[in-house]
Amino acid sequence: MGNRGMEDLIPLINKLQDAFSSIGQSCNLDLPQIAVVGGQSAGKSSVLENFVGRDFLPRGSGIVTRRPLILQLVNSKAEYAEFLHCKGRKFVDFEEVRLEIEAETDRLTGSNKGISPIPINLRVYSPNVLNLTLIDLPGMTKVAVGDQPHDIEHQIRDMLLQFITKESCLILAVTPANTDLANSDALKIAKEVDPQGLRTIGVITKLDLMDEGTDARDILENKLLPLRRGYIGVVNRSQKDIDGKKDIRAALAAERKFFLSHPAYRHIAERMGTPHLQKTLNQQLTNHIRDTLPGLRSKLQSQMLSLEKEVEEYKNFRPDDPARKTKALLQMVQQFGVDFEKCIEGSGDQVDTSNLSGGLVKVTIMEFDEKELRKEISYAIKNIHGVRTGLFTPDLAFEAIVKKQIIKLKEPCLKCIDLVIQELINTVRQCTNKLGSYPRLREETERIVTTYIRERDSKTKDQVLLLIDIELSYINTNHEDFIGFANAQQRTAANATKKRVMPNQVIRRGWLTINISIMKGGSKDYWFVLTAESLSWYKDEEEKEKKYMLPLDNLKLRDVEKGFMSSKHVFAIFNTEQRNVYKDLRQIELACDTQEDVDSWKASFLRAGVYPEKDQACFSKYAMNPSDTVSMDPQLERQVETIRNLVDSYIGIVNKSIRDLMPKTIMHLMINSAKDFIHSELLAYLYSAGDQGSLMEESAEQAQRRDEMLRMYHALKEALVIIGDISTTTVSTPVPPPVDDTWIAKELSPPSASRPASATAPPPTRPPAVRGPTPGPPLPLNPSPAFGAPPVPSRPGPGQTAYAGDPNSGSVPLVPSRPARVPPALPPGIPR
Repeated sequence: MGNRGMEDLIPLINKLQDAFSSIGQSCNLDLPQIAVVGGQSAGKSSVLENFVGRDFLPRGSGIVTRRPLILQLVNSKAEYAEFLHCKGRKFVDFEEVRLEIEAETDRLTGSNKGISPIPINLRVYSPNVLNLTLIDLPGMTKVAVGDQPHDIEHQIRDMLLQFITKESCLILAVTPANTDLANSDALKIAKEVDPQGLRTIGVITKLDLMDEGTDARDILENKLLPLRRGYIGVVNRSQKDIDGKKDIRAALAAERKFFLSHPAYRHIAERMGTPHLQKTLNQQLTNHIRDTLPGLRSKLQSQMLSLEKEVEEYKNFRPDDPARKTKALLQMVQQFGVDFEKCIEGSGDQVDTSNLSGGLVKVTIMEFDEKELRKEISYAIKNIHGVRTGLFTPDLAFEAIVKKQIIKLKEPCLKCIDLVIQELINTVRQCTNKLGSYPRLREETERIVTTYIRERDSKTKDQVLLLIDIELSYINTNHEDFIGFANAQQRTAANATKKRVMPNQVIRRGWLTINISIMKGGSKDYWFVLTAESLSWYKDEEEKEKKYMLPLDNLKLRDVEKGFMSSKHVFAIFNTEQRNVYKDLRQIELACDTQEDVDSWKASFLRAGVYPEKDQACFSKYAMNPSDTVSMDPQLERQVETIRNLVDSYIGIVNKSIRDLMPKTIMHLMINSAKDFIHSELLAYLYSAGDQGSLMEESAEQAQRRDEMLRMYHALKEALVIIGDISTTTVSTPVPPPVDDTWIAKELSPPSASRPASATAPPPTRPPAVRGPTPGPPLPLNPSPAFGAPPVPSRPGPGQTAYAGDPNSGSVPLVPSRPARVPPALPPGIPR
């Protein structure tokens, strides 16, 4: 079975499995193991119990195995069991093992027959077992029963594929002999992930339950539906035996007697049964580990290198050393300060590429509501003029509007500070993540720094409000960037005559409905473009297909009452010289969804020089209607436009000043102050917060992580030592040559299970006298599948060489008919 180093490797794999499972992850290391797959009631659990020699697996109807069971068998003088989730507890009574498996299964899956992919780790020590690691998986099913999930078939299939897809996993495909082998679910799913058959071993159960007169000899001789590694037959206890508590040792004796006495199996009895299967799996797992050694070694080395840096800190670790606590406190505070500064400055390894964080201080000044602003200017002008005629644009209106706009800056500025405060607090929490090993230190650091930042909040807000009050205290119309009244009036006049200056300037674009009578085609929506010279409309907003262009000369606006059946608001354009405006229409009625849209379009027409008719221009200075949004008086509109230009110029100056001073104020009073506090005062505050010992008390999770990391590191190190001692020339059974396994793909139905006669002469085999236990599975009995075999007498003469057609032959051929296909190896059946 190879050298001793190889023997010791299976327990080592078990140790690694435990170490990785206790950490809660596999460390990206796929460890060699054997997965047991098959349909429900195929006999998987009975095979495993026969290996152990004890009843310890749950029994019942339906899905009994609902979580993967990683069963690690360890050859030992004492006999007991251990669960990974019950560390330190030894189970001597195997009935308690069964109850613990059921309880642990229900803990995750409940009692509703649901399944879970999280495995249960069970290790069994016994003098009756060979070193072996197997995974008992739920049996494949077709139909959900009772309160099982409706997709139970797919859930189980996905779980099986999680394990058997890995190249490091051998597949033990269990199929009962009293079913059609060609339709075996176990063989089908194994073929999907292992098409070459390099990892699949067939097991035939329930040989004693076949119909009288039939047998599975052709299957076990690997003739009928051959597998590359062949089949091994076993006989498990019946349900009656299980219910009657029949001893497994007696069952194993009965199994051996069955194979020795059965006329169809006695010639291969030494290669059948549970003991041979256990030896075969031990050899195959050992060989499989040997084959995967290079990849396993490189992965182990990679994992150990990744752990070395952290483990270096733990090697000489003494939790209660005061010098260590003082040094750790200083290092933690210093690192926190560095991380905080990096987050703010946006440098080093603290740059977050997925979220916007730290360092961002941007002042967003509130935009004007154009319509609301013009209405306010209009009201201000009328209120200042009073009962007098407004011949000149009043400067008091300008000052009142400017101050009102400056006051509006307070809200966005204070909101900006609130956002900065929240961002700073988030940055503090982010930077204290590295202090997670010391929960009390992290909590105190976060509390102290956050409290200091909130204290700076009020001072910063007071300073920003002071800046705005300073702007309100004096409206500096002598500022070099201010346009002044003369320039504002000139700009207004230019806008009034912009039809001649900039005729192609687009004033507005948007959708409008042209109201036309039903007789003439009805209403239709068009895309309108208003310039200083014309009004055009198009089929759509791509502006490729122009429907009409209407010059603005001699056009005016008038209101139109909303139709009885219409929900839209309407206004009209007409020509003052009584000409047709569009086709044979004297006026065009344009409709909008809301009155606000109508008012907005009217304001746009005013800017283009299209004014309302005279009877609507009468505007009472004594009966201001709050609902009026746009003045129809051309002179008032020019004054509004002048003040609008002045306000726009001066507010631009204020905005520029606030945008410049706000970040400077925040940086000085809040951010730089917080950095100085962390570097110079945080340590003193921490010392005064409480006892240093309790402050530097590490978390239980950190202590557990350290212990598990050290255990994993030493397990990896030990694994590499053992792998280094293993000879790469270890003698092992070579992988059998390929067989014709197209039957799996074609899903052929097998012929009759009884032995058919055949005239084909098989090649010679070894004499029965040298028959002995073989360490591995047999080579294929016939690489080219033969679906028949000659009749074989039940009692061969001792010392005879069996040939085809020899009436005294008592052996099935074990040597392929074409020797060239057999790889060089020791003759099968000779002990190594």
